[in-house]
Amino acid sequence: MDLKLNDKTALVTGSTAGIGLEIARTLAAEGAKVFVTGRSQAKLDEALADIRASLKANGGGANVSGVLADAGTAEGAQAILKAVPQVDILVNNLGIYEMKAFADITDADWLHLFEVNVMSGVRLSRGYFPGMLERNWGRVIFISSESGLAIPGEMVHYGMTKSAQLAVARGMAQQTKGTGVTVNSVLPGPTRAAAIADFLKSLSSNPNASPEEHEAEFFQKHRSSSLLQRMIEPQEVASLVAYVASPLSAATNGASLKVEGGLVTTIA
Repeated sequence: MDLKLNDKTALVTGSTAGIGLEIARTLAAEGAKVFVTGRSQAKLDEALADIRASLKANGGGANVSGVLADAGTAEGAQAILKAVPQVDILVNNLGIYEMKAFADITDADWLHLFEVNVMSGVRLSRGYFPGMLERNWGRVIFISSESGLAIPGEMVHYGMTKSAQLAVARGMAQQTKGTGVTVNSVLPGPTRAAAIADFLKSLSSNPNASPEEHEAEFFQKHRSSSLLQRMIEPQEVASLVAYVASPLSAATNGASLKVEGGLVTTIA
């Protein structure tokens, strides 16, 4: 399917690994000019080389560039806006999480997760959204989480930030009425990433078990409502994001789109 992204410019935050990297790769494969952001020059260079090599192997080009900045800070967001003054597609993917008992979550913990997970998207959206409305076309996509709907007891502060993203996205969408701009949220479930093995191991009753056994126990004990009963692959999230970023998704606006393997049991 041609997603008609050849003339579009996209910026993906937190895109040197995991879901963000796959979103950047997929958008580039569809012909968009993509800006990858990251805090480490080494990781940024590695991500750009990865995307270029994979697309070259599949016979395509890759119009990708890097922006070295921490989108999780006000200074970093400003640096990104200065380096890339205008985009057609903004994917607010940057996010962090930690497992911590509610009584142990400090004020600093609450504020840090809010600063990174919510304000990164708010600041960049504030910079790019008005231009999209003026040009009468644009896509803002918040990568939220099923944890924004089903708040996990082991990381309440993370769930709070993911709920906040849904509120921000819906509020922004209300301002797009009658335009070619859309604002949506995509809600992945537990997704495979470099750090996930340690997370699963920390929850396991047998730390010496295999990674496969850790994953199986996680879904059995902690995410039993999942219909998929396995980790979601980053590419599976990226496929949905690419569609939502495309002109083909014009009728999808103000939506919270689940790609969580059927973990959330409500139909809304």
